[in-house]
Amino acid sequence: MFDFLTSKLQEVFRKLTSRGKLTPEEVEQYLKEIRVALLSSDVHVQVVKAFSDRVKEKAVGQAVMESLTPGQQVIKIVRDELLQILGEKPSPFPPASLPTTVMLIGLQGSGKTTTCVKLAKNLRNQGKHVLLIGLDAKRPAAMEQLSYLGQKEGIPVFLGTGKDPLDLARSSLQFFQSKGFDIGIIDTAGRLHVDSDLMEELHAVKKIFNPSETILVLDSTLGHVSLSVGNEFQRSVGFDSLILTKLDGDAKGGAALSIHFLTGKPIRFIGTGEKVEDLEVFHPDRFVSRIMGMGDMLTLIEKAEKALSLSDQEKLERQIKGGVTLSDFLEQLEGVSRMGNIKDLIPSIPGVSPQEVDKKMLLRFKAIIQSMTYEERENPGIINSSRKKRISHGSGTSVSEVNMLLKRFEQFRLLLKQAKKGNLPFLNKFSIGG
Repeated sequence: MFDFLTSKLQEVFRKLTSRGKLTPEEVEQYLKEIRVALLSSDVHVQVVKAFSDRVKEKAVGQAVMESLTPGQQVIKIVRDELLQILGEKPSPFPPASLPTTVMLIGLQGSGKTTTCVKLAKNLRNQGKHVLLIGLDAKRPAAMEQLSYLGQKEGIPVFLGTGKDPLDLARSSLQFFQSKGFDIGIIDTAGRLHVDSDLMEELHAVKKIFNPSETILVLDSTLGHVSLSVGNEFQRSVGFDSLILTKLDGDAKGGAALSIHFLTGKPIRFIGTGEKVEDLEVFHPDRFVSRIMGMGDMLTLIEKAEKALSLSDQEKLERQIKGGVTLSDFLEQLEGVSRMGNIKDLIPSIPGVSPQEVDKKMLLRFKAIIQSMTYEERENPGIINSSRKKRISHGSGTSVSEVNMLLKRFEQFRLLLKQAKKGNLPFLNKFSIGG
């Protein structure tokens, strides 16, 4: 979603880090480029102004101007101020005091029902006894959708009894309290747009359940519209936190960078796909790293841990402690498909762009390694020009692609060494293009 913004920021960062010294005028010029990029990505003008003012105030200070690395210091200031915009990490979820209910609100089409199921599965994976509660009697087949998705995931669903939403709410609360559940996830009614009837209904439902947390589900592709929706829900119903959906889409996504600043409410989760597993805990620092093109290795590692078997994890630990060969690298390439769509993983890998990597390239890499001898796989240092020609011919690729694979492999080995030391690349390495 943030490809445009990331590419523009990286352009500015490359310019910053190429300069030995910076003048206030140069800082202002680079800051202007960042402002334009943020506005073009649908970040609210009020947010852009506040961000720009704070960065400028800190970046033109004496300590930065006289520093030996002023460019890197300005980049750090940009990162810190982006973190301020996104806010602190929210309190632990779910609350320690159980049983409790959590109420999800939002417009029709925001992905609220699907998000209820994603959240329920997330909580069940934490060992909680979860009940899905359906109260959306307005949207055709909404109850059936919740019931189907819940049954598919093995999560109990209660649809309530009664003729109106408040009767449904009362019967649902009684069922929840009588069956010993830990957490009830409430799927409320939505509309195509905000209206007074919806707000009155949600306010009354909230009064019946008295949930420990009310979460607004926002479609992040709506741009500035999502901000006005958030303000209206806050004024009429009130909410405690946010879930941003559809962050895997092609829209600009500036709402994600604006909503906390304008509502004061923390972002708790982000939806990154249609699968029930595609709900991530929101970490502001990781999110900023993605936007700035520095990757998100922690999230990538967490995805890998879920996808890899225990024996695979033990093997990876051995590789980190010892050496890694091209045979190991081949196994890692084959394992990528188990971690999800390669396009979804790219933002988590430092310095790699979606344009740079696709499944076809992974297949070419695999063909190259499979065309090598055992000795070449175990000791890539022996691969000279003549061997490269033989390998490229045998794999149906070019010598330049063989060189690209060997370069990627060296970066993979370096990353493992840095992981062993507790270090990861930070600044000045924004591109690892072939």
